[in-house]
Amino acid sequence: MTMFTPPRLLKLAVQSLLRDEALAIAALEELPIELFPSLFMEAYARKCIKTFKAMVQAWPFACLPLGALMMEQQLPQEILQAALSGLDVLLSQEVRPRRWKLQVLDLRKNVHQDFWTLWSGSRIGVWSLTELETAQPVKKPKVDGFERGANQPFVPVKVLLDLCLKEGRNDELLASLMKKVRQNKDLLHLCCKKLRIFAMPFQNIKMILKIVQLDSVQELEVNCTWNLSTFGKFAPYLGQMSNLRRLLLSHILTTAYTYVEKEEEFVSQFTSQFLSLRHLQELYLDSVSFLKGHLHDVLRYLKSPLETLSVNNCLLVESDLIHLSECPSVSQLKDLSLSGVSLATMSPDLLRVLLERVSSTLEDLDLDECGIMDSQFIAILPALGQCSQLTTFTFCGNSISMAVLQNLLLHTINLNKLSHVLYPAPLESYEDNEGLLHLGRLAHLHATLRRMLHDAGRQAVVWFSGNPCPQCGDKTLYDPEPILCPCYLPL
Repeated sequence: MTMFTPPRLLKLAVQSLLRDEALAIAALEELPIELFPSLFMEAYARKCIKTFKAMVQAWPFACLPLGALMMEQQLPQEILQAALSGLDVLLSQEVRPRRWKLQVLDLRKNVHQDFWTLWSGSRIGVWSLTELETAQPVKKPKVDGFERGANQPFVPVKVLLDLCLKEGRNDELLASLMKKVRQNKDLLHLCCKKLRIFAMPFQNIKMILKIVQLDSVQELEVNCTWNLSTFGKFAPYLGQMSNLRRLLLSHILTTAYTYVEKEEEFVSQFTSQFLSLRHLQELYLDSVSFLKGHLHDVLRYLKSPLETLSVNNCLLVESDLIHLSECPSVSQLKDLSLSGVSLATMSPDLLRVLLERVSSTLEDLDLDECGIMDSQFIAILPALGQCSQLTTFTFCGNSISMAVLQNLLLHTINLNKLSHVLYPAPLESYEDNEGLLHLGRLAHLHATLRRMLHDAGRQAVVWFSGNPCPQCGDKTLYDPEPILCPCYLPL
């Protein structure tokens, strides 16, 4: 027998109200605040545009998390236009409406999901009718960060969304917002916490950046294959992102015809912007060609300690590593990556000093493809053994012997938090100079390391990674069974 669950009284009430949009709109002035979210959700689902627009104007909370209601990739155009039209009406009024508390229209999709479930009552046990009747607040309550505040001065409304600027992307939402912001510069602010910039003409990027409130950006990713000249033009916009916490730059290139004087000028334009980035915590630099000899210029302007520093696939010189090991801003690193940075010709003492400085905070270390060999690795082993917080260590793509890997285990066996290590396949596991793995030897060496860990009372999990196959470029992984590249598979 199928049990029938009748609809809740709240849902029946909002459905009844929406049968007559004129009546629903007229009732908004006296509608209990607790009914607004449920009525708004129903108006959104049914696309009752007139009611929806009127509810934006009468919204009694500081934030309207409209993006959290989205099922599609973007807001339906009619819904977006209704929301913006509602804002237009509000912003055109000299006297603020009595019930209006709206300060932020949040169009991000994956935030504030709890707001709607709490107020709609769809979460069991969150609200009861008795609680709603008796909860007369002594101080203004908050629900998931949304406050029902007293009347405040008429301030600009913030429209909050994450931006991805990419050539060929048809973004009707951004186009509509830019038009509205231009029309209401002083009353409507376009804010963006996460900004990603990919291939797009710089003139278009510049036009968008002039409209966005740049001090609202907290995470920035630039992956554009820019030359230094273009990057120099972007630098002043970076400097205005004063609340930036995470910065990722990728594929900033030096062209062959760039004069040394010009290169110095462009690098200076960029590095001087760090004076304004007082909240930066994570810095990722990938394939940034101008870093050679200039890492000190990047780091010296940092005013607060970094938690993450990732310098990948960049060409550095020994003076860069000297400055890195001495820089005050890296003394509290939790995550350090030098993947793809050649350290083969550099003194291992520099890396040892760096590891000693961060030994009390470092949690993740990536030294993949650094050209490190036995003698250099042995030099840093004592420092590795001091990294008491280390949880993850990967150093694949380096030429390390089995004896040194065993030595590594002896130095790190007491690091109780170290649970994920990805080892390079030791030199003895290769058949010849062509780089082909001998799977039998690899299995034997793998078993040896596992046994050492087991005897020490540690979790006996060992992951090996072979060098890229000389024929197809793929890697063979061993964890604990081999995951082979296609060249090892029978035809």
